[in-house]
Amino acid sequence: MNIRVFDTPSEAGVYAASLIERVLQSQEKPVLGLATGGTVIPFYRWLVEMAKRGLDFSHAVTLNLDEYVGLAPDHPQSYHAFMDQQLFSHINVARENIHVPRGFAPDLEAECDRYDEIIRRNPIDLQVLGIGVNGHIGFNEPNHTLLSHTHVVNLSKETISSNARFFESESEVPRQAITMGVQAILSAKQIVLMAFGDEKAEIIAKAFGGEVRTDIPASMLQLHRDTIIILDQRSASKLE
Repeated sequence: MNIRVFDTPSEAGVYAASLIERVLQSQEKPVLGLATGGTVIPFYRWLVEMAKRGLDFSHAVTLNLDEYVGLAPDHPQSYHAFMDQQLFSHINVARENIHVPRGFAPDLEAECDRYDEIIRRNPIDLQVLGIGVNGHIGFNEPNHTLLSHTHVVNLSKETISSNARFFESESEVPRQAITMGVQAILSAKQIVLMAFGDEKAEIIAKAFGGEVRTDIPASMLQLHRDTIIILDQRSASKLE
């Protein structure tokens, strides 16, 4: 596990984008695991800028971590919409190579199986992650056990409260999500986790300065062979 600390999220985003560039240029069929949320916006902005200057995504496959249950792809707060606004509509990735869990699927169990098959056929070269204030990665919430495969999860109160800023009120935040499992995340060849701001300092210290625990899912990344933790000064402030 390597930790990189930058002065600002924008500087950190440049570094994370450079890791994506390396994968795109070194793999015949690069597979990128992508995340959503405010943390990754500076990173996506730099990827868009690099695409304007010739970075080629035409041969890439993308797999997103998660999606809210019940939101159609065109819902403004869906992760389908987020990815399109922040990245996909600005780069030359083929639409048929974009994969996001379908939280609106009528049979969620079948959708989980379908997504696991997509992951099986497309081993992830680099997985991008954020981290929740309670330590979740994807929507794998703290628990005494962590499910390995794609599954439906009941969102914790902390996650609902944290994500309410993207909705008009907390009552509008979906109570469930469909998420890639921990096994798929840990199977990626390389993992890049980003966290910025004072509100992430405590969980970063617990996840990467303490023991591996299922009630802090992000701590499982300590077991991965090639993980890079990208922080700003504030999120790194409580690390020894």
